[in-house]
Amino acid sequence: MALIGFLILFPLLVAGVLLVARNETARRVIVCAAAVVIGVGSIWLVMANLGTPWLQIEFSSGAVDAVCTVVGVVIAGVVFDFGVKYKNALACILAVVQVVGSLVFELVFAHGIEVQYGLYVDSLSLLMAFIIGVVGSGICVYALGYMEDFQAHEPAGAKDRRPTFFALMFLFLSAMYVIVFSNNLLWLFTGWEITTVCSFLLIGYTRTEEAIRNAFRQIVMNLAGGIGFLVGLYAIAVQFGTLSMLEFLQLGSAFPVLAALPATALAFAGITKAAQMPFHTWLLGAMVAPTPTSALLHSSTMVKAGVFLLVKLAPIFVVCPVPAVMTILVGGLTFMLCSFMAISQSNAKRVLAYSTIANLGLIVACAGVGTPEAIWAAAFLVLFHAVAKSLLFLCVGTAEHHIGSRNIEDMDLLFERMPRLARFMMAGIMVMFVAPFGMLIAKWGTLVTFADTGNVALVIILGFGSAATFLFWAKWLGKLSGIAAHPLNIETTVHRSEWVALMLMAVLCLLCCAGLPVISWFVVDPYITSVYGTYQQAVSDANLWVGAILSVVVFVVLFAGLGAKQVKQAPVYLSGISANNANRTFTNSLSGETMATARNWYLEGIFGEAKITPVATGACTLIIVVAFAAALVCSCGII
Repeated sequence: MALIGFLILFPLLVAGVLLVARNETARRVIVCAAAVVIGVGSIWLVMANLGTPWLQIEFSSGAVDAVCTVVGVVIAGVVFDFGVKYKNALACILAVVQVVGSLVFELVFAHGIEVQYGLYVDSLSLLMAFIIGVVGSGICVYALGYMEDFQAHEPAGAKDRRPTFFALMFLFLSAMYVIVFSNNLLWLFTGWEITTVCSFLLIGYTRTEEAIRNAFRQIVMNLAGGIGFLVGLYAIAVQFGTLSMLEFLQLGSAFPVLAALPATALAFAGITKAAQMPFHTWLLGAMVAPTPTSALLHSSTMVKAGVFLLVKLAPIFVVCPVPAVMTILVGGLTFMLCSFMAISQSNAKRVLAYSTIANLGLIVACAGVGTPEAIWAAAFLVLFHAVAKSLLFLCVGTAEHHIGSRNIEDMDLLFERMPRLARFMMAGIMVMFVAPFGMLIAKWGTLVTFADTGNVALVIILGFGSAATFLFWAKWLGKLSGIAAHPLNIETTVHRSEWVALMLMAVLCLLCCAGLPVISWFVVDPYITSVYGTYQQAVSDANLWVGAILSVVVFVVLFAGLGAKQVKQAPVYLSGISANNANRTFTNSLSGETMATARNWYLEGIFGEAKITPVATGACTLIIVVAFAAALVCSCGII
């Protein structure tokens, strides 16, 4: 109990201190020290409860309920103020609807409902706590050097808003801990909305027209999801007379017809938070924010809250077809179609964004299937996506600052221009899509699960989506060792804080891959056993060990040559005699000079956003509308 309370309150305290700390040295000390404390605290919590199926913590407080009410009003006030300032009527309306709905719920419907066990810990919460505490705090450390460079590139006289930036990042971490440890759904909802408003402020950090537009797109979509969450709370309070997540899961599994509406509403909230179609555009818009924001939203916090909720609801999805079908179809289509659209992108951050949405779609589909094997695969997809994608976002941010571009086509021969960074980037890419790394093993588990449950459509979706995944990652990987003029080392000015964070993420990738069987035994298996009882693992322990050992070998080979003396380049015959090997030019057959270039094929005419987005948005919207209509029919039938 004490450690959980500390992990919730300590980042909140740090956020308050950073908000007023203006000295650069003081900020560095505070952020680094806080990151270490949060990371160590999270690891301590995981180790202390390793193998524990679940633990309810007796804690209820009227004062906390009152704080949640105040926080809800403040959040609505902040959104309303910005909505008026920037003339966004829809944001204002949704903020008013949500705050009025929250107040009515808390003062009328929730009055008298007491959740005795307000907090809980299970193995899924521990997995999330590790991601939040270690990955999230590592991103905060990375942000020190990155934001220093970012501020240096701001126009002369521009206001330094870094205190607010770092305060919001640590507030984010605090809210995420609230989400993963709260058994009281009212508290969970409060953490949910704090992450929404923090991401709104972080996306709009630069205050440019594009940033403001994308920030409001995010807040509108997530406020809609928040209203969906509220509908779920109303339905749970009225139909089940409880606000306990664990009680709702038990009662909902026993009475699936009663659970149809609240489960559908909560699933809708999870879909919006996880940026699934048709709500995926808010996460694409988040790319305008500084890279630490993108990494935080995409890996350890915002979107993971959505899939965390959906995975928790999985036992209900098994017996309740309405929210299950909605979740499976939306997640499956999102995975396949966003993988297709990633093929047409040359902007590295946009590729990462589409890849994130696609992988989240696969996790959502697994949650919708709801079987023990599917949840096993979903847990590992969450873990490996978090560590690998964090590494990749940080790599792209550093590369952008030093080569002046985030375009994949400008990353030619990065192995010579930024040798250490290129290896980190390659490690992240391999963890995402190459055997024997954990992500592909988790996808294999997903494939086995879909096949065993007879979901032929999902097998086809997974096959096509994975093929697209291979294509866009392979194109990126090829550029790292491609052709470039003047391949000079330009990474000597990378900040130490950035290297520390990059090294941390790379080590996490290695440890997660090497420890795959151990994580399965002591983290994932206890959770699944506590929820479902015994089950048959989709991938055998022997294959997990083979994958773990081979992953270590690949990492050793990748980084073994780092720091070795570069071999002198020999002139290259490229359909003619080399004219200037450094510039990659040669004398062609007509005695003219030609520069050697290599460019990827992006297939915009086939997989472009304009081609796929309208159809995908329409299909997923229709699925959600039909699901809500079916859930309402179930509720009306009960009444």
